Amino acid sequence: MIKIRLKDNSFIEVENNTTALAVAEKLSHGLAKKALVAKIDEKVTELSTTIDKDCSLEILTADDADGLAALRHTASHILAQAVKRLYPNVKLTIGPSIENGFYYDFDSEEPFTMDTLEKLENEMNNIVKEDLKLEKFVLPRAEAIKLMEEKNEPYKVELINDLSEESVISFYKQGDFIDLCAGPHVPSTFYVKAFKLQSVAGAYWRGNEKNKMLQRVYGTAFPKKSQLDEYLKMLEEAKLRDHRKLGKELKLFALMDEGPGFPFFLPKGVTLKNLLIDYWRELHRKYGYIEIETPIILNRQLWETSGHWFHYKENMYTVSIDDEDYAIKPMNCPGGMLVYKSEVHSYKEFPIRAAEMGRVHRHELSGALSGLQRVRSFTQDDAHIFMLPEQITSEIKSVIDLVHEIYTRFGFEYTVELSTRPEDSMGSDEDWALAESSLKAALDETNLEYKINEGDGAFYGPKIDFHLKDCLGRSWQCGTIQLDFQLPQRFDLTYIGKDGEKHRPIVIHRAIFGSLERFIARLIEQFAGKFPVWISPVQAKLLPISDKFEPYCNEVAEKLKAEGIRIEIDNSDEKIGYKIRVARNERVPYIAVIGEKEQNDKSISLRSRAGDEGEVSVNGFIERIKKEIKEKSL
Repeated sequence: MIKIRLKDNSFIEVENNTTALAVAEKLSHGLAKKALVAKIDEKVTELSTTIDKDCSLEILTADDADGLAALRHTASHILAQAVKRLYPNVKLTIGPSIENGFYYDFDSEEPFTMDTLEKLENEMNNIVKEDLKLEKFVLPRAEAIKLMEEKNEPYKVELINDLSEESVISFYKQGDFIDLCAGPHVPSTFYVKAFKLQSVAGAYWRGNEKNKMLQRVYGTAFPKKSQLDEYLKMLEEAKLRDHRKLGKELKLFALMDEGPGFPFFLPKGVTLKNLLIDYWRELHRKYGYIEIETPIILNRQLWETSGHWFHYKENMYTVSIDDEDYAIKPMNCPGGMLVYKSEVHSYKEFPIRAAEMGRVHRHELSGALSGLQRVRSFTQDDAHIFMLPEQITSEIKSVIDLVHEIYTRFGFEYTVELSTRPEDSMGSDEDWALAESSLKAALDETNLEYKINEGDGAFYGPKIDFHLKDCLGRSWQCGTIQLDFQLPQRFDLTYIGKDGEKHRPIVIHRAIFGSLERFIARLIEQFAGKFPVWISPVQAKLLPISDKFEPYCNEVAEKLKAEGIRIEIDNSDEKIGYKIRVARNERVPYIAVIGEKEQNDKSISLRSRAGDEGEVSVNGFIERIKKEIKEKSL
């Protein structure tokens, strides 16, 4: 008998060579019905895998990330089979699962269109109904190459040749279709019951622009049609909320060919940006921060000292000044170290919390640029906390509290990841162990749920990342807390301790908005451009019915502006119905219509996002909107 440890740490005994699916049946018929793949000793594999030794076992369904990934990877194989049935001369390359679905890259002389995708979907449906079993088999390298050469699949041959350390090569067969693949897959094509091919894009083979341009077909798949329908509905809503579309419509920012990746903020966008910065400053004063500002351009020696010149140079813009190499800063950290080092510090000053709204520049590939989400120039709300070792946990907890206060202010939920040491890192094993354990201890004390993201830390230290969850359920990485033992050493930072001797401080790097530009993108999409009153660039729009009511309209406007309320007047010659539609499209929180009755009564006719509220006094409206602004209500 074999002893198996289950996910809940309980144990079950089964006979030797029992399959993972048979174990699932033994546990629960319902679980076996939903099962897609298994995880045996932390390795994801097929349900048909036989178990021949004591091990740990998890049965994975579509509710598990690895289970859903296997389902989508199988969908990519079904797509490839459909392509080969309809277009036999097309050459296959790769088809992985990705975060929200899958793709497959094809070398086809005939361009794929949306009509092509419809034909492929129909053929995929036929393959699903055929309930073809996915069967794994392996071949020695030479036989594997011969098989792919016989099938005239040169890209597969190239991939096999690159697997230099593999003595045998794995394939998957479904019906008469065979594909090179490491797996795993769901048991049969029938499991892929709900899928959609979404788009076609160009993609260079292996991402190298010197290689041939392939056609990449994107799709997604779910275990149930209801889940697919819900996802597609979310995508439609996301299109309506796209910050690039709304940013242009609301005149917040512009993206111009003269500066790809360098956004232009328009007057209303600058207002929004400044309001966020004002709020950021208000909270940082409350949490005991001082504010600094460091130069955008600093010399090569600095970046060599920080390590960026050797570990990050491909992402940096460099310039020569007076025959000396300089770099435009990609991060604020080294400048912050110099500010600290500009004077002698005592342990009595700690913790020193130095915040900076710093403009940084990073080289992103042109294909990666996306609105405000991925840019080459952005404002980072950095802070560096210099502290004693015994202050690590309390300071990290304080930052977590600040993150929570800001994110919940805007109605965001969030998840947390702890990212550990990457391969390309600086520092000793002891420093990294202490840094990682310190971050973990702080998270444990706050009772925050978090997951470990192995190997994704910064090159100078581990980090805690905060992922915002927006109203559509999408996740976006924004805030980060990084514990750094390296830069204090590299910059020889010291403080005078209780013993009168010099000691090395510990540094926390942290950002909450992350990138102010990216955070604005998230706000635009979170609120679909309908910002809360307190950060709306225009809080009220005044609409005189005709020009004879403009004097009273101007009087109301001056009264509102005197109270700090941001207003606009539409004194165009358009009819009032048109003016109201325009103001609604601009997502203005309040619309005040002014005509003869309002002029006589010294009032306004108010429309809010809730609808037509009728006639209200000007003073009553001022009191109401100021209350919303003060409370920063959603």
